[in-house]
Amino acid sequence: MSTANIELLAAYWTIAGDVYPCAPNEISPFSLRERAEAASRAGWNGVGLILPDLKYNVEKFGLSGVKHILEDTGMKYFELEILVDWYRTGDERALSDQHRRDFIELGGALGMRNLKIGASHLDEGPADLPQIADAFARLCEDVAQIDATVSLEFMPFSIVKNLQDGLAIVEGADQPNGGLMLDIWHVARSGCDYSEIAKVPTKYIKGIELDDGDAQVVGTLFEDTRFQRRLCGEGTFDCPAFIDAVWAAGMPVPYYGVELISETFRKLPLDEMAKRAYDTTIAQFSSEAKSKGRAAA
Repeated sequence: MSTANIELLAAYWTIAGDVYPCAPNEISPFSLRERAEAASRAGWNGVGLILPDLKYNVEKFGLSGVKHILEDTGMKYFELEILVDWYRTGDERALSDQHRRDFIELGGALGMRNLKIGASHLDEGPADLPQIADAFARLCEDVAQIDATVSLEFMPFSIVKNLQDGLAIVEGADQPNGGLMLDIWHVARSGCDYSEIAKVPTKYIKGIELDDGDAQVVGTLFEDTRFQRRLCGEGTFDCPAFIDAVWAAGMPVPYYGVELISETFRKLPLDEMAKRAYDTTIAQFSSEAKSKGRAAA
């Protein structure tokens, strides 16, 4: 497969710097312009942001200023994450609804292509999949107003644990702009064989994310996903095989997201983070990487 036409998006944590999910402060120590310029120099075609970081930058630069930064640096694609508790009730749902409005308002103004959502790791369930599917459908309808997609990320430490759970929800909702975010980390850690990805109906794939991981989980699954991810090709996941499975399913998304969340990687200089993440990911599309993967298998 030629890498000439492969486009990559740096998910928020990939180039955010020394911050991590659920940290006391999740806002990047690097300015948005610094990150976007580093992404541009390294070859990225888009970036993702989390809501707190986006709101911080909107307060600092205004919506027009943020939009100018993204356009000025050639960021063709823009994603936001992560909305949780959209299917719950009570205080959790009230806060989620406020975030939902923010995502739609700010995302619409900035040309958001995709909104990542999931089930909170704090929600202990039980999972009522038909009820979650109904809530997912309503959310998709809301986000459709700004011509964006909604990608549900199943996570093995949440009540939406695996591909089967995720498919039940998106198929039950059956919304044209709604589907799954297939992150290789969650696919591998949930015990899903890559061949199952090839069976997912093309219309239900709204996002792909690449990264890598060790053979053994370090700590809990939630700790492993936040601190121990690896650059593509530097762990035990077979990234080329995953890419092949995605292509077999139709690959309807114009770019691949890359989500690196690593205790060691996040301490690197910004330009080094951007370049190493890009270079190691794009290498997974080469014939040499595919040959190595098949030999190892």
